[in-house]
Amino acid sequence: MAGLQLDQVRKVYGNGQVAVHGATFDIADGELMVLVGPSGCGKSTLLRMIAGLEEITSGTLRIGDRVVNDVAPKDRDIAMVFQSYALYPHMTVAENLAFGLKLRGTPRAELDRRVADAAAMLGLESMLDKRPREMSGGQRQRVALGRALVREPSVFLLDEPLSNLDAKLRHSTRTEIARLHQRLGATMVYVTHDQVEAMTLGQRIVVLDAGRIQQIDTPMALYERPANLFVAGFLGSPAMNVLEGELRAADGLRLVLDGQGDVPLPGAEVPSAWLGRRVALGVRPEHLLPAAGEGLQARVDVVEPIGSEAFLHLDFAGRALVSRLPPQGLPEPGTQLHLRADPAHLHFFDPGNGLRLAA
Repeated sequence: MAGLQLDQVRKVYGNGQVAVHGATFDIADGELMVLVGPSGCGKSTLLRMIAGLEEITSGTLRIGDRVVNDVAPKDRDIAMVFQSYALYPHMTVAENLAFGLKLRGTPRAELDRRVADAAAMLGLESMLDKRPREMSGGQRQRVALGRALVREPSVFLLDEPLSNLDAKLRHSTRTEIARLHQRLGATMVYVTHDQVEAMTLGQRIVVLDAGRIQQIDTPMALYERPANLFVAGFLGSPAMNVLEGELRAADGLRLVLDGQGDVPLPGAEVPSAWLGRRVALGVRPEHLLPAAGEGLQARVDVVEPIGSEAFLHLDFAGRALVSRLPPQGLPEPGTQLHLRADPAHLHFFDPGNGLRLAA
């Protein structure tokens, strides 16, 4: 296996469009790094540059100790799993798994060993004689993974491999990929637009928007301390509640909103320099909780129970908020409810540049 190092890697197309603006980060040997962001953010372009399928405009890419900017994809010692399974329909599972090794002239005994090992690891032993049309989407995706596994590459690249699966299969295949990574200790770079996949799979996550890296950190660090409003809103389902206004200290700390209404913040403390300043206040749904006659007052619009928890969709002075609660004793739609933001879990951002404010 090998680590990766990207130093100011940039992609500019012929029409002047900048797809990736100077990406710089390291991926440790054996790490599972996830690239996540909305459609068009540059994550797949970045992965394709690592694979050698897109030319790097400027910057340096290393796999292990080797600069690979001008190295052909076949010589980079990488294996890629695509969103489309890209299996040969006329070949059996065994033949699909072995095809790349045959092209490289791998000795028969070694080829058979690798195919058998990959099939056992992915639970494909009973399907080796089947053709892709006889298999479910999840099984075909496992074959695509197996075809990468038999290569025994330095780096695995996975480009939205679960996008074509239904919700149940996405969950089970995601678990298989996590187990596979733990078993192999392989270096993996995984691209997805799904923040749940990113949070559950990644040891670290690179969050991208409009071709720029917004933040790189562990999943929980990103969730608990987002660097800016984009990361705060992108990671987390439902998204973080954000209210913009001016911080004042009259009758205790409160956020005075534009137009009408204010948000009392009992128990919260901020630097005195922030008083009188416009801020964007962020509160996760699980930290906006019912309170007895204190805090903000909102109307319950929709109650959304989903089994182990429930989401209350609220109207607060014309602004939409969401609260995450246990599913017992839920209020009825139309109820007026007092809610209090947990003072230990408040996030303050500069509404101008979106950056997190540091105390």
